[in-house]
Amino acid sequence: MVAASRLICDAREIEEGGRGVRFVVERNGNPSQPAFAVRFEGVVYAYLNRCAHIPVELDWAPGEFFDVSKLYLICSTHGAMYLPDTGRCVAGPCKGCNLVRVPVQEVDGKVYLID
Repeated sequence: MVAASRLICDAREIEEGGRGVRFVVERNGNPSQPAFAVRFEGVVYAYLNRCAHIPVELDWAPGEFFDVSKLYLICSTHGAMYLPDTGRCVAGPCKGCNLVRVPVQEVDGKVYLID
């Protein structure tokens, strides 16, 4: 059962440690906030596509959020590194800060944004 939701993508589009899927969400009255979803350790996580240090998008190429080790999400602007499962910054100028989580759910091979 999926709560009130909106389809983001087919779950196969989000590969473990691979390219993420970009989408937009409404946040604080802004209907087009950039967000992204990635898969880490088998689970899909989603965040606003905005560094906790300064408001820039993280991906270094469209949908590319992971560093070369596939263990961290990395900000393309200044190299801040975030844990994919919590969004917590573990290295860089915003260490200790968090990405803004976006609630998603994977059901029957689809990934949904939960309202």
